[in-house]
Formats: sequence, C-alpha cells, structure tokens
Amino acid sequence: MSRLSILCICFAVLAAGPGRVQAAAPLSDATQECLDCHASVTLGIVADWRSGRHAAMSVAQSLGGDNAVRRITAGEVPEKLRGVAVGCAECHTLRPDRHADTFEHNGHRVHVVVSPRDCAVCHTEEASQYAENLMSRAYGNLKDNPLYAKLQVSIIGDTGEKDGRITFAPADARTRAVGCYYCHGTRLAFKGLETRETDVGDLAFPVIDGWPSQGVGRVNLDGSLGACTACHGRHSFSIEMARKPGTCKQCHVGPDVPAYRVYAASKHAGIYESLGAHWNFQAVPWTVGRDFKAPTCAVCHASQLVGEDGELLVERTHRMNDRLPKRLYGLIYTHAHPRSPDTSIIRNADGQPLPTTLDGRPAEAFLIDQKEQGRRLKNMQAVCRGCHSTTWVRGHWARLDRTVAVTDAAVKQATGIMQRIWRAGYARGPAEGGNPFDENIERTWTELWLFYANSTRFAAAMAGGGDYGVFAEGRFNLSQNMVELAEWLQQQEKLEGKASKEKSAE
Repeated sequence: MSRLSILCICFAVLAAGPGRVQAAAPLSDATQECLDCHASVTLGIVADWRSGRHAAMSVAQSLGGDNAVRRITAGEVPEKLRGVAVGCAECHTLRPDRHADTFEHNGHRVHVVVSPRDCAVCHTEEASQYAENLMSRAYGNLKDNPLYAKLQVSIIGDTGEKDGRITFAPADARTRAVGCYYCHGTRLAFKGLETRETDVGDLAFPVIDGWPSQGVGRVNLDGSLGACTACHGRHSFSIEMARKPGTCKQCHVGPDVPAYRVYAASKHAGIYESLGAHWNFQAVPWTVGRDFKAPTCAVCHASQLVGEDGELLVERTHRMNDRLPKRLYGLIYTHAHPRSPDTSIIRNADGQPLPTTLDGRPAEAFLIDQKEQGRRLKNMQAVCRGCHSTTWVRGHWARLDRTVAVTDAAVKQATGIMQRIWRAGYARGPAEGGNPFDENIERTWTELWLFYANSTRFAAAMAGGGDYGVFAEGRFNLSQNMVELAEWLQQQEKLEGKASKEKSAE
C-alpha cells in the first residue's frame, strides 16, 4: 500500500471523528501527520501528550526567562525545533542514525525508543547529571556484580531439587524483566522488522528484545543508559508526576528499599496527604512554604528550592545522590557513596565486589571522601532548614548518626556469626564458591541487613515512620534474626559434639 493511500485512509477516519488534534503551540508538518493517524490508533497517548507542557509551548517560548525558571538547559537548540511544539516527530525522528530500531514509517525515519540522549537536545544539564547517577548504571551494577547475581538467582531464579536440597537456576529474560530488572532496567536489542496487519494495511515494525521497559538503568538502542520516563511518565512528561511520592513508590517501596513505606508513616506524609491537593507542583523554582508545606521525595533529593524572597536554598539536580553523603541501604553496611556511578568496578580489601569487607572496612579508594560527604550533607541540611531550626536539624542528624552506628554494629555481630557458620561448614559460603544467600540460615542473615537494618535506618533518616524503626521490619525483627542466627549455630555445634561423642563411644 502506498504512503498516499495510507494517509487518505487516515484522513477519512479522522473526518468521521472529532477532528484534528490541536495543540496550543504550532505543530511541525511531520508531527501533524503523526497525529492525523495516531489520534485514532493510539488515542490515549495523544490525549496524554496534549495535556502536557510539550504540546502547550514551543521550544522558543520555553527558552525564555532566566535560568531559575527555564525548563530547557541547552545553550543552543536546533533551528528546526525552535518554533514548534515538541511533538511525536520531534522525539521519535530525532537522531535517526543513532538508533538501532530506526525504521521507515509512512515516509519518515522513526525510532520507537526515545532515550536520554534524545531528551538531552533540550535538557542537556539534566541528562548529563543523570548519566552520573547510580540509577543510570542500575542494569550493569546488578548484572555485572557476581555477588548481586547470586542474590538475584536465589530470589527470582528457577527452582529445582537435587539430593533433597532446593536448587536455583538463572531466571529467563522475561522473568528478570518483571523482577529485579523492572526497576533496574533491561538491555534492549533490535531483532529486525516484522510485518503486521493494521487498519491501514500491512506495515513493518521493529522487534525489540527487552521492551517494554522504563527501568532507571535501561540500556538503550543508541547506547545511552537510563529512561527519563521512569520518573516523567510518557507522554505528558509531567514535572508534577516526578515531584509526587507515588512515582518513587514504583521502586522504593521495600522491604529492601522501604523509603516510601517509611515516608507514608511519617509526619511529612501526614501533611502531604492532608494538604497536598492544594499545593503547586508545577512551579519552577519551587517556593518553600508557598508552593508546598512539607517535603516529598523530590523536595529532598532533586528539586530547586527557594524561599519567599526568591533566595536559593538548593540547586535542582538529576544526580540523586548530590544531597546524600552515605548510602543507607542495599548493602551489608552503610558506607560513603561511590565515586563512580559504575559500582561494578568496586573491590574491597578482600577482593569482593562490595564497598566494604564483611567486617565493615570501607573500600575507600572507590568511595567519596570526607570533604565531599560534608558538601552533600550541607546541601541536604539546607533543605531541612527551609522549614526547621538549626537545633531541630542537628538533633535529627544526631539521631540518624546513632542509628547508623547501632545498626552497623548489629550487622557486624550477625555477620561474624554467619562467618563462623561458613567456617564450620554448616553452610556453603563464598569462600567455598557457594551462593551466600540460598540456604535458609543465610536468608536469616540476609534479611537482617537487607530488610531490617535498612528499615531502621530509613525510619531515622526520614523524620518519622517510627514504627518502622521498631516493630514494622525494624529493630524487633533485626534482634529476632540475631537470636535465630546465634541459636542455630549453638544447635549445630551441640549436634556435632553429640555426634563426635557417639562416634568416640563406638
């Protein structure tokens, strides 16, 4: 079927419908051509795009204003983009030679997957910062770490049985995509074109392994890492969506990363739930006390904040650890943030791919130094002081520091017990080439630091959620697992001693 025939059919369909899609800003001819068909074919996508800022303003209009207000951080934008809205063609035909999934579609070279490098044409600073973010490397940081791979297999792997023991084999790609890699992101691969029958005739479309995916560390078909849509859902790409905690909940709900659940139980969330419907989530910059009354995730970690007089409190950032001196979760001990977003390169003093040894010694060469930790702490405390006094902020941080010290000490004690279990041969640990996460007693140890120490720290860090620091996967569970580890070891030692005595008696 010719392109002219296809377009005639599309126009006929639209003539029977409500009419052409209109946007507040001028549309390029290519985008209007896309909308003429897709308003009927993918009507939800088009309606979502129409509701967003991309449809409402041309790029030239968005370039106006000072840096505090502007949403576009590129110094120069291609001339062909300046006078029109950011529509279908402006994103899906951009840089076609760089995308492996580019295909001919109704006379245009179109690619399905829009990447951070496409967004960077206008949002240069944001894309650059995101590339330095741990999130951008989330796929490789999981896949390329052999210990993480073993933890992953022990959780989502295919189960079997051998000699009376449960075994785990690596999960298939589709299982991984809805498991750990739902958040971490998948690796996309172009597998060729397939022809599909559509309402306007047979058309060719790309086949992409690993798709769909909006994981934060998605490996894209142009070689870039990440997905802006993880936070700014397509196709409205709303700043309001990125600023509301429900968006972060997708991946930070726990129990390994319980940030949202702890937040939901906090005083801050109580204020948000009560008053948030009246807040201004669109304002740039975001004014403390006027646009919002209590922090969301974005307030603390990303947004540019100012006071009523316009005085800057903190710059906005898409490098989410810019205000975090330490990592509180995901690993056996707290530690300073890694210098590089690629954590797969880290090796501790024992040669393990971990930022600390099992007894807690940090791999300092791979972690930020005290000066950088101090800079990040200053940034985060500036956010706190937007609403709280210096006395309040100091008291809060003193409690957090104490909680970190206490939980790390408990984890060290528990890990010492686990190491004794491995040395005695009661479980097959990493020194023997075993998976340190697959046996029941090893899971008791893993839960202690991966779930319960984390919840306790988050409860202290997020100014609330107190029950998460005690009974709701907090200190009670941590201490219970500690007791179980110690008593399990004692039981094994007694059984071994009894067996030894019985053998001697023979």
